[in-house]
Parts: sequence; structure tokens; C-alpha cells
Amino acid sequence: MNRFHLKILAAERMFFDGPCESLIVPTMDGLYGIQAEHQDVVIAVMPGKLTIHSAGGAETVAAVSGGVLKMENNEALLLADCVERPEEIDLRRAEREAAEARETLLQNRSVQESHQAEERMVRALNRIKIKRRQK
Repeated sequence: MNRFHLKILAAERMFFDGPCESLIVPTMDGLYGIQAEHQDVVIAVMPGKLTIHSAGGAETVAAVSGGVLKMENNEALLLADCVERPEEIDLRRAEREAAEARETLLQNRSVQESHQAEERMVRALNRIKIKRRQK
């Protein structure tokens, strides 16, 4: 199978750097797939499930918090705030973050605070969903 080079950089670390057969990222319009020789593109990545099929067919699933993906000259670069494998997710922490965000939304806060709480809730619920699928 044809391959392309994939590099995934999260704010705190290098998550992936190597050959890849396919990549599936969540976007505003749904899941978006990338394979070798894909046209050059820049895409906004939304919080959701990230799936990497690396060389040899190994599959890696992760929670991505959002970011941007650039595919150019058969090389993909994904810059994300946070990318976590299910085994790296602390379920209790994610549940606590979702509850705190929910509480903030129930209070009459500014539009900016409500928007930030919504973003935190989406990220936390995504992490919970990815973690629970692992079990």
C-alpha cells in the first residue's frame, strides 16, 4: 500500500512521526480521510476521534482536542492542542472537567466564559468517549 509521512505535534509533545497508510480526522463536516498522494489541503480539525493506520497496518486511536492539518507533497502535519491515546486518559479527571464545565454553563456567565466552558465540555466528553471505547 502507498504511504505518506505523518507528523502529529501536540502542544506538549511529539505524538507521531513516521510512515502512514491512512489518517482519519474529525472535521466540522464529519470525518475526513487522508491517504498517500492526497491533494494538498489545509483542514481545521475538531475535537473527536483520530485514527491512524501506520505502516504495517497497525491502528492507533486517539482523542484529539482540535487543531489544523496540512497535507502537502505527500507529507501531512497535524498541529493539535492535545492528542491522547485511550490508555493515557484519566477518566475521573475528564469526568470532573465535564462536570465543572457543565456547572459553569448553568450559571449566568459572560458569553466568553460560556463559550470557553462549552469548549472544555466538548473536549472532556470526547476524552470520556474515547476512554470508554477502549474497555
